[in-house]
Amino acid sequence: MVEGAEIVTSASEPPRGETPAATVPGSTDADDLWLRRFRPVADPALRLVCLPHAGGSASAFLPLTRLLPESVEVLAVQYPGRQDRRLEPFVDTVDALVAHIVAALPPWLDRPVALFGHSLGSLVAFETARHLEQQAPEAEVAHLFVSGRVAPTVPLRTTMHLVSDDKLVARLAELQGTDPRVLADQEVLRLALPAIRNDYRAADNYTWRPGAPLACPITVLTGSEDPHVPADGARAWHQLTTGATAFHSFPGGHFYLTEHAEAVCRTIQTATGLAAQGSQLPAPPAVPVRPREFS
Repeated sequence: MVEGAEIVTSASEPPRGETPAATVPGSTDADDLWLRRFRPVADPALRLVCLPHAGGSASAFLPLTRLLPESVEVLAVQYPGRQDRRLEPFVDTVDALVAHIVAALPPWLDRPVALFGHSLGSLVAFETARHLEQQAPEAEVAHLFVSGRVAPTVPLRTTMHLVSDDKLVARLAELQGTDPRVLADQEVLRLALPAIRNDYRAADNYTWRPGAPLACPITVLTGSEDPHVPADGARAWHQLTTGATAFHSFPGGHFYLTEHAEAVCRTIQTATGLAAQGSQLPAPPAVPVRPREFS
């Protein structure tokens, strides 16, 4: 499964608009590094834990943070080895990422949580939801949103982490999620490609392990022109929950999120029952695509 990249042009500072990590008051635990709150909410109805794509960072979810109502507090995960965590060693397996994330979450589980992952982040979100449901009885997992990724039950044989730098850059260009000027900047690529390659390694080496299905509902989001998420692969998510499964398709490719952040936020609000709670979005909810319409 291919991934995209959010390449930041500065290795020493976070992107414009990104604030430092907001930690639990009085906490000095290193796991606070894993979560970013760009807009703290005093009394949220829901916390939305967001997991970025390969090469991505917590700041990829700034648009969702700004568009969602104040009843939703976004906790965006920051993987190590990039931006303010650039000096830390990479984590190169999904299992290890999940272990760190679930270790950081307990202080935030006093409210229902939903998880939103894009591409690689969908795998991490799914496995995090599975862990919370099975091993964290204090957690109320309200919903799982998976974007730009086939179900983990679909066998994939990819080795993108082994290809040359030129081929990796070509794949990023194909996905159209990175400014071509950035891809032409050798210094930026020198700083960014190690994190991208590491994240591909995590995706490539992921192994599905059968287990009990989730109890929470799953919403599947795809780009209508994304060749890497075929219809059957998207439909297969419904096998992984005893709850409801909804399918939404948006115009665009793998990075449809860039152009359709408002529609994605409406989908999140509707799916979690928060559509009427102070939304800044005037348009009606996005219409779910029935499974047969993926064909």
